[in-house]
Amino acid sequence: MNVFGIGLPEMALIMVIALLVFGPKKLPEIGRSMGKALKSFQEASKEFENEFKKEADRINETLNETPMEATLETPKPQEQPQLEGQEMAEAPTDDVMAESPEVTNS
Repeated sequence: MNVFGIGLPEMALIMVIALLVFGPKKLPEIGRSMGKALKSFQEASKEFENEFKKEADRINETLNETPMEATLETPKPQEQPQLEGQEMAEAPTDDVMAESPEVTNS
């Protein structure tokens, strides 16, 4: 018998120590309260598991009902706003490039 990694000799030792610490009158009360706590923990665990399964089933149904479609949108040409009275900077022309000093790699 192995519960939570504790064997029979270890359980007997724990019971003897509990009997010495709490006394024979309080052991049944402690056992009952530990049983109730364990039962409520198991119920909460089952409830959580059921809710998790329901949500997983609902997600699977949603995914199976409507297949996902992907479409590509063509990019629209961007309009550059022009304000009145302002001219846009022009790219350097060949005349400007010809006037600039040449850079040589030496």
